[in-house]
Amino acid sequence: MKYKPKDWAGKLAAAFLKNPLTPILGITLILLGVISLQVMPREEDPQIAISGGAVIVPMPGATPQEIEKVIVEPLERKLREIKGIEHIYGMAMDNVGIVNVMYKIGERREDANLKLYDKVMQNMDKLPKGTMQPLVKPFDIDIDIPIVTIAFYPKEGTKVDYEKMYKIIRRLQHKVNAIENVAKTELKGSHKPQFNVLVDMGKLSAYNLSMGQIMKAIQSVAVDVPDVKGRTKDNKLIIFGVKNAIETVEDVKNIIVAQYMGSPIYVKDIAKVERGIDFQNFKYAYIDLRDKNGKFLPQKQQVTLTVAKLAGTNAVFVARDVEKLLEEHKDELEKEGIEYVITRDYGERANEAVNNLVEHLIITILIIAVMLVFALGFKESIIVTFTVPAILSITLFIAWISGQSINRITLFAFLLSLGLLVDAAIIVIENIHRHLHAHDVDEKDMEDILVEATDEIGAPTNIATLAIILTMVPMLFVGGMMGSFMKPIPLNVPVALIASLFVAYIFTPYLSLKLLKKPTHKHHKHKNKHKSEEDGEAS
Repeated sequence: MKYKPKDWAGKLAAAFLKNPLTPILGITLILLGVISLQVMPREEDPQIAISGGAVIVPMPGATPQEIEKVIVEPLERKLREIKGIEHIYGMAMDNVGIVNVMYKIGERREDANLKLYDKVMQNMDKLPKGTMQPLVKPFDIDIDIPIVTIAFYPKEGTKVDYEKMYKIIRRLQHKVNAIENVAKTELKGSHKPQFNVLVDMGKLSAYNLSMGQIMKAIQSVAVDVPDVKGRTKDNKLIIFGVKNAIETVEDVKNIIVAQYMGSPIYVKDIAKVERGIDFQNFKYAYIDLRDKNGKFLPQKQQVTLTVAKLAGTNAVFVARDVEKLLEEHKDELEKEGIEYVITRDYGERANEAVNNLVEHLIITILIIAVMLVFALGFKESIIVTFTVPAILSITLFIAWISGQSINRITLFAFLLSLGLLVDAAIIVIENIHRHLHAHDVDEKDMEDILVEATDEIGAPTNIATLAIILTMVPMLFVGGMMGSFMKPIPLNVPVALIASLFVAYIFTPYLSLKLLKKPTHKHHKHKNKHKSEEDGEAS
């Protein structure tokens, strides 16, 4: 090779032009793109970092007015001192105060949770007498929103004991929890068994006791924190539930609450204990089903199992694993008179959304290829069209290793930049075409022509691409929900444009060497003769 390239575009072309590793590199890039597309977490929309939490402060026996004055308002004032908080919402109810905190979008979740916990613990001494240990419960949008919900209901013509149904589904819930990348499961609308303690407020006052003492006594035995319901309509009883960490009703009755005049005071002395269900948190849920003719059947009471995945994992894979487990236990459930229907499948929706966009992406590439045939020629269009999947493969691979998910916004970024991705390759192939039809083409080797043509347009193409990339930079600084939602665009479009330069400088000259030929000598002789005649006529 006689020509010595000056720009890095020409140097790349010279290095890979006759390198036997160039086709292997191209195939490897395509394979990496296909693998990335298969294994990247699929979601309908991009993940948004939302930080926040709830501070729950129980104060048994207190009215909402008292809770608001001595717990909610002072706690709100203290929490506003935390840097980065955007919204604070307080709620006062019977026996408990709740303050919800929302940080600004983009606040690092771990730091936000730590700041909230520290602030609550630093002000424990300011809580009024009679309050119980505050509970700090962080929000996690990835875990709190389920990707799969399953409704279980009695089979037609079968009478089911709902408490027994709860126990069966509870066992199934444990198996779902064991599935890889499942973060949390919950049962809603279920008859959850527990012991209900109905406290006689008159006896409580007679023994000079507080609700806090009863709850702490039961908590020390039951391990679980009792759930307070509140005052009854006649204002005589306060009801709270105890989870079944205790075996029998008698076990609850015989818990010692305090000493009075040298004698122990038991729960049975001041309250009525009965085995029941968790009616504090129980809400009836019904399902509407249609028969084969499309007519609605009578409503059926149902129990819903919700499944949430870990952040950054593939919703499609988790949903498929859950469905597979349900299929394995379908016969067992039917024997017990229980049927189910999947009412929400976020994995299927995400997979469908991504597949639709991939399909349209392929169609768009084919349309571009057809247009290039008319604009450049058949062989030239093949060369330029090959660069598109290579560029997208590089971009997908970098997105995968950087921890991104594939979603509608990510693929929209590809669609947005698709027209820009072929610019560099078109410029290179056009300049190669010009050099191949120059008057001195016979005096140069094909390798020199390809390297020189690529080297000539390197600097202006780089500057033009850089200018386009700079137009995307301001999107990185858009704040709030919109900035986080649209972030894949300013992240992936610049990567795709930079990849388009490397692909254009490496593969366009290489494919041109394999597919394009110098015009024949006869053609050039005729062309030069025609040119001489034109010059003679002009003179």
